Amino acid sequence: MNRTYDLQSSFREVVAGLVSGDFSALEPLFADQAVSDQRRCRILDWYVAGCFAEEPKALAEALTCACFLGCAAVADFLLTEGVDPTAGNGTGMNAFHWAANRGQLETVKLLIKWNAPLEVENMYGGTVLGTTIWSAINEPRNEQLAVIQALLDAGALVRASDYPSGDRCIDEILLQSTNSESQ
Repeated sequence: MNRTYDLQSSFREVVAGLVSGDFSALEPLFADQAVSDQRRCRILDWYVAGCFAEEPKALAEALTCACFLGCAAVADFLLTEGVDPTAGNGTGMNAFHWAANRGQLETVKLLIKWNAPLEVENMYGGTVLGTTIWSAINEPRNEQLAVIQALLDAGALVRASDYPSGDRCIDEILLQSTNSESQ
């Protein structure tokens, strides 16, 4: 699709963007800093107005998009409203996979707090931890090592990932967890 969405974009256009996984282009509509009691981001305005009532797939993808973008306040709002963290997987990865992939530590911690399943697999057969390891090697971002540690602390299984990964820093973190798993 590769279009840029802004506050003037129609709800129908945004639904199409959510369902097609055009997450980066949707960022202006998820402005995390606008989430408060008085003002919300555009996506949440539409949610509160009931626009997503007939668009459950797009609503699930809105959570996934918020996690992809690291908009923890938006994700928390949607989770509080009952959106399933595993439902928005139209891109082949759900909200948890995308948050971890992109090194969105605050959002990963939020999903852990909401008990999002750690071992659910994406379309490539990777768990959340496996996705993070792959991403840390192939698409490195600042917080990915911290995300790996947070996932391990939450109980993610090292044996469900490609260990050893071949990356010294990652393997040291995984080894510590493997040692504690076997004790």
